Amino acid sequence: MGVLDVVVMAAGKGTRMKSRTPKVLHRLAGLPMVRHVLDTVAALGARGVVVVTGHGAEAVEAALAAPVAGVAPRFARQEPQLGTGHAVQQAVSLLPDDGTVLVLNGDVPLIEASTLSALVAAASDGLALLTIALDDPTGYGRIVRGTDGAVQGIVEHKDANDAQRAIRETYTGVMALPAARLKTWLARLTNDNAQGEYYLTDIVAMAVADGVPVAGVPTDDAVQVAGVNSPVQLAALERAFQARQAEAFMDAGVRLADPARFDVRGTLACGRDVEIDVGCIFEGQVELGDDVRIGAHCVIADARIAAGTVVQPFSHIQGSASQGVAVGEGARIGPFARLRPGAQLGADVHIGNFVEVKNSTLATGAKANHLAYLGDATVGARVNVGAGTITANYDGVNKHRTVIEDDASIGSNCVLVAPVVVGAGGTVAAGSTVTKDTPAAALTFARARQTSVERWKRPVRKPSAD
Repeated sequence: MGVLDVVVMAAGKGTRMKSRTPKVLHRLAGLPMVRHVLDTVAALGARGVVVVTGHGAEAVEAALAAPVAGVAPRFARQEPQLGTGHAVQQAVSLLPDDGTVLVLNGDVPLIEASTLSALVAAASDGLALLTIALDDPTGYGRIVRGTDGAVQGIVEHKDANDAQRAIRETYTGVMALPAARLKTWLARLTNDNAQGEYYLTDIVAMAVADGVPVAGVPTDDAVQVAGVNSPVQLAALERAFQARQAEAFMDAGVRLADPARFDVRGTLACGRDVEIDVGCIFEGQVELGDDVRIGAHCVIADARIAAGTVVQPFSHIQGSASQGVAVGEGARIGPFARLRPGAQLGADVHIGNFVEVKNSTLATGAKANHLAYLGDATVGARVNVGAGTITANYDGVNKHRTVIEDDASIGSNCVLVAPVVVGAGGTVAAGSTVTKDTPAAALTFARARQTSVERWKRPVRKPSAD
């Protein structure tokens, strides 16, 4: 493919989005649209990437500053925005003469690397344009071909006559060409057109006039080349993308209760015989082992869930990129459970309804089945935590750790005030507030003795003076 440099145009305001957020930063499948484009570019092995920014430039540049596949994008400002040709002109000084330049749009997020590789290959002798035939080409530049079928130029919709507007083949906004020729043609652009802008598409006619071959490379995949200009279009593209993901997972053997109610906003890896019910969302990096079952309306982010685990409906497993969640084999989670960053559960652990676990480890067979909070805790094997129990891990300044050793049993409505250790095999009686370490195999009470006052009468409200 030779040396490749990429220009991504991301300067537009996106008026129809009706948002303060720059258009290219609106999210599709959990990522800004323009980040999808840069991730695809990374798969091409490009030498360099130049992102042309304008509206909301500071926000766009901040969002894209991190390198992708070892290549940090460089930025060129387009202020004011005077058309697509003017946008690429701003990037010229950052493009070496010896490469092929691929021009992309930051609001066309689902273009695929294989499509772009074929386009770049077609540009080895000249200029290559990615085209598509549309039933309704309104608003798009038309590909004008000669009687021999060769591309003669592109006419923008507003400048096209009736015959040209009848052409269905349109320009997708994606082209590839030698950098040296691009620079020559950009220098010759004028804004003599209906919009008073510098059209990048005008270089096609220049190439023809200079005897440079122009290849129209067609695609029939409208999703790949669909741009986003409004919330309606963004939502439609989101569903198209998710439908493709759902189909791919089902082809691999995953059983989805309803592929129309399934969202992956990151990466999802599934073992064999995985079942996913309706309304589930997967974010970040998620791994599901063999025979895992995910109940309806669960949200799972940055988590590894081992084989045979059942996650019951309405559970939230919310790891982070720096602190993932791990669930061992054969665990039972939910319904209505919450696992936060740093939750590490062993095999056969049970976390029941309205139980929250944060930055804690639970060893094999531990159970917290109802209404509990385990924060900054180390819970041993076969421990049972009663309903209403919490680890009080925060003293107002610092977090402290609670240790519950193997085979301990914690009664209902207990408070374990960290730092504290409950000894192995020990029992903490219901309703206790434990502030000191407890011995192994002991029964610990930490509550007032029950007292009853006989013949006690409740206060009676006095009649109002009114």
